[in-house]
Amino acid sequence: MITIRNKARERLKAGEIAVGCGLRMARNVDIAKAMKTCGFDWLFIDLEHGTMPLDIAAQISVAALDAGIAPLVRVPHMRHDIATRVLDGGALGIVMPHVDTAEQAAEVVDHLKYPPTGHRSAAGPMAHFDFTRPPAADAIAALNEATLVVVMLETPKAIENADAIAAVEGVDVLLIGTNDLTTEMGIPGGLGDARVVAAYETMIEACRRHGKWAGMGGAYSEELLRKYIRLGVRMVLSGNDFTLMMEAATARAALVRSCR
Repeated sequence: MITIRNKARERLKAGEIAVGCGLRMARNVDIAKAMKTCGFDWLFIDLEHGTMPLDIAAQISVAALDAGIAPLVRVPHMRHDIATRVLDGGALGIVMPHVDTAEQAAEVVDHLKYPPTGHRSAAGPMAHFDFTRPPAADAIAALNEATLVVVMLETPKAIENADAIAAVEGVDVLLIGTNDLTTEMGIPGGLGDARVVAAYETMIEACRRHGKWAGMGGAYSEELLRKYIRLGVRMVLSGNDFTLMMEAATARAALVRSCR
């Protein structure tokens, strides 16, 4: 039996928090090992926002496999052609934004999972198996098990449909995109608003009911991280490389200027 390690999935299955770091400006494979050393479990390689090309996303994914940190890629809305290419290139999961309905979630699964769950096309030698050719049935089973399918809920409609989305076979994580959700609600930036808290509660309950994991992104303050994790969020996008660099660099510059 072949297995592929996915550190994020391992954390989630153990009931632990899977901590992720977004990649907005990184263009070098060094970022995979660096973020693993920092203590992150998964990378949020972002092809929806920013200018990272698909080839760089695949290279970082391959480096992440060897480093022991799970590479997940966010693709533009319903761009299954990009999603399957980065999966073939080394990714261990796809984050699909703007999923509003169970029908859309089922379409995502259909493209990202191999039969019998979906209809993803089989590729040639892959980095997941060190470019060897294991028996096809074993390879397909291992990839289906290791690949995380994450759907983002970013509108009130998506929250209303959270239970139906969570019920879709093959969906692993429901992840609220908090910034877009607040904008759609007419309260941009209201990340801790009672209506957003209620949305998280609705999503988390749907995940519990259907055996899925609840995720969050966009709410990065310590107060909000603690709030939503206490509610039951387990897959946490905790920030991105650009923001973390800016915070650390700003603090360092201030420290040096304060020295006398």
